[in-house]
Parts: sequence; structure tokens; C-alpha cells
Amino acid sequence: MSERSNPELAPLPYDYDALEPSISEQVLTWHHDTHHQGYVNGLDSAEETLAENREAGEFGSSGSAIRNVTHNGSGHYLHTLFWENMDPNGGGEPSGELADRIAEDFGSYEGWKGEFEAAAGAAGGWALLVYDPVAKQLRNVVVDKHDQGALWGSHPILALDVWEHSYYYDYGPARGDFIEGFFDVVNWEKAEEEFATVTELFE
Repeated sequence: MSERSNPELAPLPYDYDALEPSISEQVLTWHHDTHHQGYVNGLDSAEETLAENREAGEFGSSGSAIRNVTHNGSGHYLHTLFWENMDPNGGGEPSGELADRIAEDFGSYEGWKGEFEAAAGAAGGWALLVYDPVAKQLRNVVVDKHDQGALWGSHPILALDVWEHSYYYDYGPARGDFIEGFFDVVNWEKAEEEFATVTELFE
């Protein structure tokens, strides 16, 4: 059996105050160091439980541990992408092949953005722009918590966390203002890299 590597929380790709005023230093500190770390710890604990149960041949707690893997693992992976999807010098609109595909699949950038904002307003966790390799097109999806509403096989291109801990300290109940703030710092270069990677595999 191969040795399992423990998940780790990577540092933010920028300083904690680098996204102000869109996201405050305090929120980034809490969100990354406490919330994201909690998902990493939860994933590690669940993986340890599963490994111990396999070794012992006792599986009474494995069902709940498997649920914890999907919840905490998805939380860890999506948060990692979320941090990379932002940059102090971000904003603007996508370019290149991603911009062309957004226009093709959604009619226009404005058509995509309006739909994505609607997804973010409706989500109980995440709004995601994903690439669907079966239909070979981009889609917006609403993901509640971290793992409910995901489209099997799809690859996240852009992730926006709309759990209340992401914005309530800065914006109160005005989620729409937080969503607009995200677009002021969105890192389209990262999204374009993700899109290029996945389309190279499936197209």
C-alpha cells in the first residue's frame, strides 16, 4: 500500500492586506488561517479514520468519514482555487481562448457575468464557472456547502466563495457588493490557465 501524503495548507499567493478594499486583511486572515485550515485538518482526520478502519477491518465509522472526505476535501480544493482566482492587480475581463469560449457558450461576457452573479446570489456555498468535458462547454453551477450541486466530471475554472464568513465582516448582508468586489480583483490569467489545461485534455 502506498504511503498517504497529508494535505497541507499553502500560503496565500499575496499578502493578507493585498486585496483591500475588496476583501479586508482581517477577513483573509480568518478565512485562510482558520476556515481553510479547518478543512485541511478535517480531510486529514477523515483520511486517518479510513486508513485505521481498513487496517482493523472495522468499518462502523467509515460512512461518516467518507462524507467528511468529500466535504472537507472539496472545501480544501475549492478554497485553494479561490485564493488563486484573485490577484491585487486583477479585474477587467478575460482574454484569448477563454474569452472566445465564454462568448460562444453564453452569448457574451455580459451574459456570462449576469448568470454567474445570479448563481452567486443563489448559492449556499459557491458559484463556479466550470468546463463540462461531456458537453465540451463552459457552465455556471451553484454548489451548496462544498460538494452539493457539483456536475460530475466538470473542472472548475473560476471559484467564488459566498459563504457568509467570506464577506459578512466587510459587507454585512450586502452579498451583491462582495460579488462586485470579487470582480475588481479576479485573476483571469489563472482562469485562462485552468481552461487551457482542461481543454488540452478533452478537446
